[in-house]
Amino acid sequence: MKSFTSYAALIFGVFALSTSAIFVKLANAPSAITAFYRLLFTLLLLLPVVLLNRDRRNEFRALHKKQWLLSIASGVLLAIHYILWFESLNYTSVASSTVIVTLQPLFAILLGFCFLKERQNKVALVGCFVAILGSCIIGYGDFQSGAQALLGDLLALLAAAFISIYFFIGQLMRKTTSASVYSVLGYSGSVIFLAIYALLKQDSFFAYSATTWKCFFGLALVATVFGQFVFNLLLKWLPATTISMSILGEPVGTCILAFFILHETIGLQQGVGMVVILCGLTLYFLSAPIEKRLKARSASK
Repeated sequence: MKSFTSYAALIFGVFALSTSAIFVKLANAPSAITAFYRLLFTLLLLLPVVLLNRDRRNEFRALHKKQWLLSIASGVLLAIHYILWFESLNYTSVASSTVIVTLQPLFAILLGFCFLKERQNKVALVGCFVAILGSCIIGYGDFQSGAQALLGDLLALLAAAFISIYFFIGQLMRKTTSASVYSVLGYSGSVIFLAIYALLKQDSFFAYSATTWKCFFGLALVATVFGQFVFNLLLKWLPATTISMSILGEPVGTCILAFFILHETIGLQQGVGMVVILCGLTLYFLSAPIEKRLKARSASK
């Protein structure tokens, strides 16, 4: 896939993922049930892609035990990410939780360096920290303190670590496995894990309003198939660090969508935070040519 096409798809995926918070806010269901139906409906949407395609069926049958285990493990990691993130919201503010979860690029950079020997140049690292600063600006003022809030922040930090490992495994799997087969196996692991978790919590699987069911399907089709599944596709051409960095743009998309759909206002603080995030992402994605120019100038002096 050409570079321009990859990054265009990445932007599209981030915008689709930005709808997650809108659908979750409109849905009236426990978080475990919301995550369960989000991934169950996604699985049902993707399953025909594998079952009705001979190449995908042959690939599925030819999978090694290691590929099965890694794919299902990645799905479990994704489910745990949702559980930890949603649970963190019971102890700390939405702003605190969201900002801490956006630290996932730091985990991705560390995993890439330790296991794949990926090195980020100085401009890329500056861009990463600038984008994270933008997230902090958006959430500043809503942060809470105390032991309970600290527990929530810790859960959010663990959620960031788990989603980073999920994308790291995806990067490894996409070298030998198609996105549809990998995703079907992964989401199967997620659905089973979330079903068990919801049963243990004694959450109801039914008795929800038509609006909530529409939100479940919207989360599956828009936020997951057009968002997260697109990321799984792109992991063959883009590193997990790049995917994780792009997700920092999600708060920007969410604020814009909330303005138009939920009629929420965008204050000065949010506006500044959004601009800082976009500046950081621009620095990160243009880091290679910027770094090259800086070195050329330094050499010419």
